[in-house]
Amino acid sequence: MPLKIGPIELDAPVILAPMSGVTDQPFRQLVRRFGAGLVVSEMIASEAMIRQIRDSRKLSTNCAEEAPMAVQLAGADPAVFAEAARLCEDRGAALIDINFGCPVKKVVSKQCGSALMRDEHLAGRIIEATVKAVSLPVTVKMRLGWDHANKNAPALARIAEDAGAQMITVHGRTRCQRFKGEADWQAIAPVKTAVSIPVIANGDIDSIATARACLDQSGADGVMIGRGAYGRPWLPAQVGAALTDKPVPEDPSLSRQRDVVLTHYDTLLTHYGTRIGVPIARKHLGWYGKGLAGASAFRATVNQLDDPDKVRQAIDAYFLGPLEQAA
Repeated sequence: MPLKIGPIELDAPVILAPMSGVTDQPFRQLVRRFGAGLVVSEMIASEAMIRQIRDSRKLSTNCAEEAPMAVQLAGADPAVFAEAARLCEDRGAALIDINFGCPVKKVVSKQCGSALMRDEHLAGRIIEATVKAVSLPVTVKMRLGWDHANKNAPALARIAEDAGAQMITVHGRTRCQRFKGEADWQAIAPVKTAVSIPVIANGDIDSIATARACLDQSGADGVMIGRGAYGRPWLPAQVGAALTDKPVPEDPSLSRQRDVVLTHYDTLLTHYGTRIGVPIARKHLGWYGKGLAGASAFRATVNQLDDPDKVRQAIDAYFLGPLEQAA
């Protein structure tokens, strides 16, 4: 079941979710190397993109090298959104994704992210302005609604389609839920019924089984994987293979995982520099160990180390030592 987004056709209906502080260029490239069809940048503030603030521009550099890659923008001003989208198009983005789903307080307090689900008129103007500004497909990511009393995702999806959006992604929680409780995949079904463009389901998809259950309950055209890919950059490709009836690659062996971890670690240090890269890498190292024997001790060890060489030695000792012997 391929996925078509305007003129872009993906072999598998699986997308890596935009996650602030996670889906930076090193992680996106790693996920792509395993075979994921589409990755999305971290959320970028549209005003910051226009001001060309170094850190925000870094999130979207070399888009063409990651093709197809979607850049996700956030903001509250249609004109600013449009200009930021044009900049992303110039930098090689394949799609522009509009964020109406971020539940974080500092984003919502600026009337951005999921706060825009409470202002359907402004949300529609933002989508329309962005669609008119670029020749790329424009997609929208949202939640079920602001809270349980205001689940307006179907109505907003219709507004988005009328404004020219070519795909809708819905996280199966409201803003007020943030990431608590379980994603309600069945509540995404009315969005699928409301529009004719593809609908992607998001939330709590961490395996082939949950991906299939989500599609069954939501009727969606594909899935977006977020936290399920923490420490498992190979998961989106595995899910994609399963959903297209292709042989599913096995999880990498421990020695192969060690190679992946070291590659990711070195890429992070190259991308950010040692001073910033070492602490950023710690969360990823912790995720790679999750579920494996001795994970807590491994995490505690690398969290105390500032010397990259000592971190590499700790990775070797963990993945190629007693852990591999016990496998």
